[in-house]
This record gives sequence, structure tokens and C-alpha cells, in this order.
Amino acid sequence: MVCLGNICRSPLAHGIFEHLSKDFSITVDSAGTANYHAGNAPDPRSIKTAAAKGINIANQKARQFIAADFVAFDYIFVMDQENLNNVLKLAETESDRKKVRLLLGSDEVEDPYYGGDQGFEIVFDKIEKACKNIIESWNQ
Repeated sequence: MVCLGNICRSPLAHGIFEHLSKDFSITVDSAGTANYHAGNAPDPRSIKTAAAKGINIANQKARQFIAADFVAFDYIFVMDQENLNNVLKLAETESDRKKVRLLLGSDEVEDPYYGGDQGFEIVFDKIEKACKNIIESWNQ
């Protein structure tokens, strides 16, 4: 799960997907295309929003997306077109590029950072729906 700073959207996506996929034997992680917040916990509003839904993301630490992530993960879901482009710049092979996609398909998950709590709730709902759809597609 990838966004810009790895403190708002991608930690939520990481926590939601990990929670929803607990019956699968998979590893879920998140990263940012920028290193603005490396080592920091998620935004308090992300933590609060997830906690209200029974998901604890407080122990996550922000990190920057690196080329080795293409080896470590089978799927790389990004939150918006800008981050999609930034991740694809690091792809070395067609196989790497095929792993990368927008979490919402053709839509973007807007960055709630400069807004209020309600933006985080809207983002949570969008991410949760997308994660459920992905898991449902695996069960078919």
C-alpha cells in the first residue's frame, strides 16, 4: 500500500487490508514515495479513525518505497496517479510494472492530510470497500 508520506492513506490501507485478510497467509506493508515522515507513526487522525473501527495501526512506522519492494511483494496498490507514476519510475521490468495498480481501480484515494477528521473517515470507507473487493476477487 503506497501513498505520498506513508502517514495517512497507506497506513489505513495497510491496517484495513491486514485486518480483512487475516485468513490468508500474506504479508501486508505500506510505504510512501517520499521520505518526509520516515520512522514516524501514522497521523493521529488515521490512528483514531482506524481505532474507531477496531483496527490498531498505532505501531506502524513510515518508510519510503524502494525498488526492492518489487521483489518482496506480489501486488503494489497505490492511492493516486502521482504515486503510481513515482512507483513505476522505480520499476525495472515489465513484471515489476504489472504489480502496480491504483487501489480504487480507475479512481484515486484523495489525501485527507489538510482536511478534518471527516476526510479520514471518507478515505477509510473508500479503502475498506476496495480492500473487500480485492479479497472477494481472490475467493472466486
